[in-house]
Amino acid sequence: MYGYIKGKVTKITPKNIICENNGIGYIIIVPNPYRYNLNEDYLIYTHQYVREDEISLYGFLSADEKDMFLRLISVNGIGPKSALSILATGSVNEIAEAIESGNSIYLRKFPGIGPKASQQIILDLKGKINYDVIMPKNSKMEDLTDALVALGYSKKEITKILPKLDGSSDISSLIKVALKLLTK
Repeated sequence: MYGYIKGKVTKITPKNIICENNGIGYIIIVPNPYRYNLNEDYLIYTHQYVREDEISLYGFLSADEKDMFLRLISVNGIGPKSALSILATGSVNEIAEAIESGNSIYLRKFPGIGPKASQQIILDLKGKINYDVIMPKNSKMEDLTDALVALGYSKKEITKILPKLDGSSDISSLIKVALKLLTK
C-alpha cells in the first residue's frame, strides 16, 4: 500500500501519468492528467485499487481529493472510473456541497452518473463528509463559523450558508446576513 509518491512526472497520457521515483516509473491513473507538467516534481497522494482482475494505482494532488475518491468508491454502484470522472471536472468543495445539500442534478452532469447513482451518492455520503474540506480556509470565515457555533448553530447548518455569503464584507455584516439565512 502506498500513501503518496514524491517524484518527477516523466510522461502524460489522456488517462494517466508516469511518476519517476528513485529510478522506478509508477503508472498512476489520475482524474485530469493535464493538470500536471512534464519534468516537474509532485507529491501525489495514491490509492492502490486491488480487484480479482485488476491492480491499479490512482493518484491525486491533494489529500482531500483522495479522501473524496475513497468516499465515492465506497458508494454501491460507483467504481473508480465513475469517481475519477466526477473528480476530473468537479472540485472537491463543489462535490461535497452538492452531496450535503442533496443536489442530485449537479451530480448527474458527470459522465456515467444517472439519477439512481446520484441519489445513491447523496444517500450514502450525506453527513459523512469532513466539513474542514468544504469550509473556506480564510480567517474571516473561520471567525464567522466560530461565532455562529457559539450561538448554537451546527457546522452542518453553517456550511450550507457559507457559499451564499460575500467574503469581502466585514465580520459584523457577515454575522447579520448569516443569521438571517440561518433563521429562514
